[in-house]
Amino acid sequence: MAEQVDTVVIGAGVVGLACARTLAQAGRDVILLEKADDIGTGTSSRNSEVIHGGIYYAKDSLKALCCVEGKEMLYEYCASHGIEHNRIGKIIVAITEDEVVKLEELKAKGEANGVHDLTWLDAKQMKELEPNVTAAAGLMSPSTGIIESHGYMLSLQGELEDRGGMIAFNTPVEGGEVLADGRIRIRAGGDAPMELDCSLVVNAGGLYAQHIARAIDGIPADTIPGSYYAKGHYFTIAGKSPFNHLIYPAPVPGGLGTHSTLDLGGGTKFGPDVEWLDVTHPDQIDYKVDESRVDSFYGAIRRYWPGLADGALSPGYTGVRPKLTNSNDKYAADFVIQGADVHGLANYVGLYGIESPGLTSSLAIAKRVAGLVEN
Repeated sequence: MAEQVDTVVIGAGVVGLACARTLAQAGRDVILLEKADDIGTGTSSRNSEVIHGGIYYAKDSLKALCCVEGKEMLYEYCASHGIEHNRIGKIIVAITEDEVVKLEELKAKGEANGVHDLTWLDAKQMKELEPNVTAAAGLMSPSTGIIESHGYMLSLQGELEDRGGMIAFNTPVEGGEVLADGRIRIRAGGDAPMELDCSLVVNAGGLYAQHIARAIDGIPADTIPGSYYAKGHYFTIAGKSPFNHLIYPAPVPGGLGTHSTLDLGGGTKFGPDVEWLDVTHPDQIDYKVDESRVDSFYGAIRRYWPGLADGALSPGYTGVRPKLTNSNDKYAADFVIQGADVHGLANYVGLYGIESPGLTSSLAIAKRVAGLVEN
């Protein structure tokens, strides 16, 4: 006999937690299903922990809208909830004069998205701010920052539970079907298998989202995007950081280039690169660092930091982004937030391709999901 429940959110990554918390605060009874034994064990714990400015995305795209709105929501949340963060700022650098046009394009794109705090740095100003960086010019994004993402996720979990919500760990969604009355039956496995008849299902499964959707009979197959996986490696250096800000080279085809980010403890990491994986299911992903890729990191980093010493880079970690296209055009695919207007199901919201800037956008995505449900 299936248990009758109000709302199920699938996936306890940062976006699933934000959605569950927001829906619980709106008065819904929420159960959050997570296949792992803790929150944020997937993409949410394998990224740069950057609060993005909203510069790179196409005007009026969900990535642009959710990033710019979500950035302000996230800074306000961090300040009001005591989440460790630092509005440290990012400099995008033109290493040669020929690359300045790329920065001009980014500045125009950012301003079209409502990012109006971008400022130019000439070579002299660059050297004053970043003595170790070699660049012809820079574009400063002062609203870019870093966040202690696990503390943020723990806070979202606490607010969900304060509103009576619960998280069922070790509970993978194995299938389900759309019932005759429009509700959705979810079959979840693990140590305590269960069937839940849900008035609302929000699929925030991240890397697994499309596979979960395909396992629920009645979700139209033609509304479920394809799924591709882009692995990114990070390498680190020991000791004090050579930089005072996040340093990003001008974008390259397929990504943002090998950039440098700082963590709140002062550590420095470089990456991610892009490695398209030849797998058909996220369970097949190998997160091991391929140390042979370090050679390409040295070449890329030395373009803007010539002082990088041989042997200084150490293997860090890897992450995998849930992509909706295998194109090398990083911006070819937007976030997909699907409501009934797309798939015809009043009781289902599907979130697909929620990669970067998903952390920055998490509260704004949750707000949009709540809006779809209210309407």
